[in-house]
Amino acid sequence: MMNDTDLQGCLAFIREAERLKSVLRSAHTSTGRHESTAEHTWRLCLMAMVFAPHLHAEGEPPLDLARVLQLCVIHDLGEAISGDIPAVEQAQVPDKSARERADLLTLMAPLPEDVRERYLALWEDYEHARTPEARVVKALDKLETILQHNQGANPASFDYAFNLVYGAKVTRGHPLIERIRAAVDADTRRHALERGQIDGSITAPAGPA
Repeated sequence: MMNDTDLQGCLAFIREAERLKSVLRSAHTSTGRHESTAEHTWRLCLMAMVFAPHLHAEGEPPLDLARVLQLCVIHDLGEAISGDIPAVEQAQVPDKSARERADLLTLMAPLPEDVRERYLALWEDYEHARTPEARVVKALDKLETILQHNQGANPASFDYAFNLVYGAKVTRGHPLIERIRAAVDADTRRHALERGQIDGSITAPAGPA
């Protein structure tokens, strides 16, 4: 049975994690307001639930859905401390991973030690894409971001062409992920063509992102 100290520590952590509801991302919702990191995390979980039965490699056992969802929930939790770094700026922040790890540890300080260790291991699995579950979540994370970019009521200056290279590396090599990527890219291309940001010759994502 959980002792009172651990119970209070868990409640303190959950209270602090509420800050994620107010962390705004650069993406806009379909109504035109900025989305929060918590909202992004919710829809990432939903995507994982929808596609998880079809995401394991042929001949391999199904993914561990509980672990997939845990990875989804943990992956951006540290943003409750220092906020989100927009996708277009991430390449210019070389210490992004170290900062997010430190922020997550700060946020998790009230938790019992064994829980902190378990959650940190999940975050590190996601960050380094060590397991099939983590690789899938990392890919879906990029795809959910692009979906929101395409669905949002964005300002006139929004760069849709960026989406054609964003997350290209982590969304390669998996049949279903590549199919989802192709469908999302088709939507991206339509928006980019409408705004004159690309011409009709650009057909596929490229680059190291």
